[in-house]
Amino acid sequence: MLAANKIVLTPEEEKEIEITDFGLGNLENEGLQIVVYENNESYCAKELVLLPNQVCSEHKHPPRGNQPGKMETFRCLFGQVWLFVEGETSNETNRFLKNVDSNYFKAGKSIHLLPGDQYTIQPDTFHWFVSGEKGAIVSEFSTPSDDATDIFRNPNIVRT
Repeated sequence: MLAANKIVLTPEEEKEIEITDFGLGNLENEGLQIVVYENNESYCAKELVLLPNQVCSEHKHPPRGNQPGKMETFRCLFGQVWLFVEGETSNETNRFLKNVDSNYFKAGKSIHLLPGDQYTIQPDTFHWFVSGEKGAIVSEFSTPSDDATDIFRNPNIVRT
């Protein structure tokens, strides 16, 4: 259930919220809050919560074993999100990268998601995203997730 800008969580889910600044020490500007509902060998379901104007670092989910990499569908529940994937470059990227090191953001095809909009990211595709001024909540539905194998453009990122 979503009430305004709040997700209703069980006490167990609240204890398991992941808050990550990717080891960069700049959480307010570059980071992510994650609630994992399910992650098994068949599928993964989670909520991605972004603070106002918060950027999730550029990364991709590479092939693992006989899997082509993680395919994920983002569905915006609250706020707005600009998702950037590999492809044609838009002129929008720089306006979102004022408080982060823009050298590590190359994916430039912009997809603007409002509540109810969704977009599927293909496996092994570099992508990053940023919330609007009110923050955002995005549901992610995907093939199994293994954050430890994600590849980030920024070599300074620590992901455990």
